[in-house]
Amino acid sequence: MNAGNKSDQRDAKPDQDGFWGEVLHGLAQSPKRIAPKFFYDEVGCQLFEEICQLDEYYLTRTEIDILRKNSTEICRALGPKCLLVEFGSGSNVKTRILLDHLFELAAYVPVDIAQANLLQCSVRLSNDYPDLCILPLCADFTTDFSLPEIPALVQRIVAFFPGSTIGNLEPVDAEAFLRRTAMLCGPGGGLLIGIDLKKDPNRLERAYNDARGVTAKFNLNLLDRINRVFGTNLRHQNFRHHAFYNEELGRIEMHLVSMAEQFVQLNGTRIAFAEGEQITTEYSYKYSVLEFADLAARSGWGVQEFWTDLEHLFCVLHLVAR
Repeated sequence: MNAGNKSDQRDAKPDQDGFWGEVLHGLAQSPKRIAPKFFYDEVGCQLFEEICQLDEYYLTRTEIDILRKNSTEICRALGPKCLLVEFGSGSNVKTRILLDHLFELAAYVPVDIAQANLLQCSVRLSNDYPDLCILPLCADFTTDFSLPEIPALVQRIVAFFPGSTIGNLEPVDAEAFLRRTAMLCGPGGGLLIGIDLKKDPNRLERAYNDARGVTAKFNLNLLDRINRVFGTNLRHQNFRHHAFYNEELGRIEMHLVSMAEQFVQLNGTRIAFAEGEQITTEYSYKYSVLEFADLAARSGWGVQEFWTDLEHLFCVLHLVAR
């Protein structure tokens, strides 16, 4: 980091045993599951950045457009001298819109599970914002974690959770996450959050089944990551990507489907797959604004303002902890 930039890095990264334990536990379930947080190794991060540029994947460009068009109003709502804590900071593209408009930002805490990408992006931010205090934290933000030491001048803690990542959580887990975030930010704290709105199922399904097959590569890379880390024989060639919109439950479901009856060895554990059996890798819940406002209210938050695009594809909300 630049000498002129006050910076630090704390590491609460889940260890390999934790990763392995969760994979084994998930594959022992019926149906089998692997948590979407494990998509994001170095290759997964690169593939996701590619997904965000796809024509079919409207989510990223729509949210960026909302943030840009409403940046002054949004940052006025967040207030001066806030501590900005971003969950799943990624490449910081959306963050930079806020950094360019927030008044007297006290510090920025990017939180991400992908350590290498977190540090690389923090270095780039440090070079571009030399006066900003950046405190990168490698952690699984879906679990409890502690913030770095907070600068004395902080007037308000604001969490930033873009990308509709809240949709990856089951509603009961989303409520628990929002409650933890309210406790983290404290009474009067803020949450700036993006949600993907309910819409034409065909448009939703195209976003997760792009013509170039990048999303399929992203999904299948989860198996490659397990092989790279643990030397298993869970080969992606024996599986295919499958994503569809479950209209009854209001969510995109993403799966890896076994193309034949097979057995895989995971460090001495033998796991059977039937032909057509699925590993669930991601749910992406879609909300109406009212549905999400109700969820927020049950979790200790009130909706202060919200912004959407002209087509009502996506929504950014500012919540205040009660």
